[in-house]
Amino acid sequence: MLIGVVSAQEPGEPPIAGAPADGSGETTLPEIVVQPESQPSEGPTAASPDRSDPYNLPLSYPDLSQLEFEGLGSALRSTQSVFDSPRATSIIDSKSLAERQPRNMVEAVEREVGVLIQRTGAGQASPFIRGLTGPQTLILIDGIRLNNSTFRFGPNQYFATIDPGMIERIEVVRGPQSVLWGSDAIGGVINVVTRGTDPRFSNFAGGQFIERFATADNGSYSRVNVEGSYNRMGIFGGGSYLNVNDLRRGDDLGKQPLTNYSQYAGDLRFDMLVNSGQLLTVSLQHVEQEDVPRSDKWPKEIRLFNPQQRNLGYLRWQGANVGGVIDSFMLTASYGRQKEGTFRRKPPTSGNVDLSEFNVNTAGLSLLLGSDLGWLGRLTWGADWYHDHVTAHSNRFDIATGGLIKPLTPQYPDKSYYERFGTFLQWETPLTPRLSATSGVRYTNVDLGSNVALIDPANPADPPVDTQIYPNFQDWTGSIGLTYEINPCLHLVGSIAEGFRAPSLDELTSISDNVNEGIDIPNPTLAPETSISYEIGLKLDYDRVRAQTFVFWNELDDLLVRQKVNEIPDPTDPGSTIDVLQRRNVGSAQVRGFELAGELLLTPEWSCYGNFTYLYGQNFTDAEPLSRIPPTQGVIGLRWRDQHARRWLDVYGWLVAEQSRLSARDIRDSRIPVGGTPGYGTANVRLGSCVGRHQRITLGIENIFNTAYRVHGSGVDGPGISGLFGYELAY
Repeated sequence: MLIGVVSAQEPGEPPIAGAPADGSGETTLPEIVVQPESQPSEGPTAASPDRSDPYNLPLSYPDLSQLEFEGLGSALRSTQSVFDSPRATSIIDSKSLAERQPRNMVEAVEREVGVLIQRTGAGQASPFIRGLTGPQTLILIDGIRLNNSTFRFGPNQYFATIDPGMIERIEVVRGPQSVLWGSDAIGGVINVVTRGTDPRFSNFAGGQFIERFATADNGSYSRVNVEGSYNRMGIFGGGSYLNVNDLRRGDDLGKQPLTNYSQYAGDLRFDMLVNSGQLLTVSLQHVEQEDVPRSDKWPKEIRLFNPQQRNLGYLRWQGANVGGVIDSFMLTASYGRQKEGTFRRKPPTSGNVDLSEFNVNTAGLSLLLGSDLGWLGRLTWGADWYHDHVTAHSNRFDIATGGLIKPLTPQYPDKSYYERFGTFLQWETPLTPRLSATSGVRYTNVDLGSNVALIDPANPADPPVDTQIYPNFQDWTGSIGLTYEINPCLHLVGSIAEGFRAPSLDELTSISDNVNEGIDIPNPTLAPETSISYEIGLKLDYDRVRAQTFVFWNELDDLLVRQKVNEIPDPTDPGSTIDVLQRRNVGSAQVRGFELAGELLLTPEWSCYGNFTYLYGQNFTDAEPLSRIPPTQGVIGLRWRDQHARRWLDVYGWLVAEQSRLSARDIRDSRIPVGGTPGYGTANVRLGSCVGRHQRITLGIENIFNTAYRVHGSGVDGPGISGLFGYELAY
């Protein structure tokens, strides 16, 4: 989020290319304007927020800003601003994305407060939020779940299957959000909001060409967007191609093998105003990655994800000012498909190759309703349902002849299903003129059915026994948050929130060696993970300084831990063994920490900004550090923008401490160096300039001192010194 700057665009103007508010039809790039020194010292209040200021925009602020139903689709399912909400939130808006010039989701979110992006390999990304990742954090696209029942325990790659060129903004909510979103949101929520065109712009057509390039991997990202509107109908679409070569690392490490891949993506969104208060949206998205390597497996084996594919289509009908008890609604029907193919050759000289594939088809339906209760506040309630159907197969082939050697046990049982249903209620109400509360409750039910090949942990070499299972998980979760207005520019906030996560299909049924430590076997007796989180914070919104700071602690119970239960001989390495692992509810743990983010306006053109995150995780059951806790890290930067928003300069440092507090699992993990991940710091500079009204050029140098580093727990190293180039043409 950019603090201390505002957009010169009108609320309905598209973020990069679009018609101006005067309806002239000429396509221009948006401006980024510095807040004047003469801004009133008294900040916006809850009664009258300054909607031109991105710090006080509701998380739900969409392109159609004058329609008052945007809150239902946001990560908070609320129209509260970042300033007024009791939750720890941040927004990466369109201006920030334009300056970051991301080619992938790592570059879009990396270095955000409270977030660490782990990469097992290039083309993969797994966000850690407050120390938790994988199925313990929830990723949404336009309020629709990206998470499904096959999200692997621990880091996974699926956040990378989002094309950054289609994004309007990214909403990050730190801390449990199970009341609003059900299972999986123990660490937090990331909601990716996609771009659209305001259908109120009549007889408008335009588009955009984007090119982004980095020298560290000679990676090129190209995208073309088209958009237009006519007679209350708007359309936005685009397509992109990303090609990444082997990464050149810092110091004298040279290139890292198996860090190259390619990606195709396309998306289309259609919006139609049914009337002045109702909107119909149809959206289609497709992303396909090819030959995405697991860098950490080299040189013992070659393992590629090919293809890694994500499809999403949804139909949404929403309305505001409908009258009666219900004044807003949002009805969404969605269909998603995740297809993952795996190529494995172990060792790389083997004459055999294992080819596996699974597909997850997810149908979703949600209905959200909002009611303004006057002096009693506002109610938001609704229900959501998702059904996963999984198909899978795996076979071993002879490379020389192409013939089938034998079928293998697939990672997931074929024709399994996993179904989630939940209903919730959230109440936002003023308690006193200065104190307001946001409370909520949810009921969640999870059912699944699968024919599991059960393996006896005591005798893993015995043939598996096919067993039909139908587990059921239910839970009630609650939360309450308070916001106290110390003065109009300073809020004291706090919250208590329960978290809930039902075991996934991966944890209950999978037989997989797609882990770094050994082979996972099923455990159909698992119970849900639960948590309760406490946090207290301050939010400042003065004329020259904006900041948020939080202290939190999250108590985790029935935590799933991967335990070694046996070992078997390694058929590819005589004399060696492979650990046999099983997930079990044996963990009781705590994650506590401190977060700070803010920006200080020095002059009308200069500002300094930064963030800081400290985490401490402890596994009480095993009396050791909690696995994979991110190290202490922070960003400090100095930013300049001219008052006409034509040019800008950003100089910043990324500082990360050593992480030597390791669990026994971390010590076994080949992705973590012996003794822990060393600390590091990178110096970086970016500058940009608009050329005329229709072009923008961005240049930069990352890791100026060519530091060798690795993000904690990653299988791919950080880039060495890298030149950056970005070009945008609005037409």
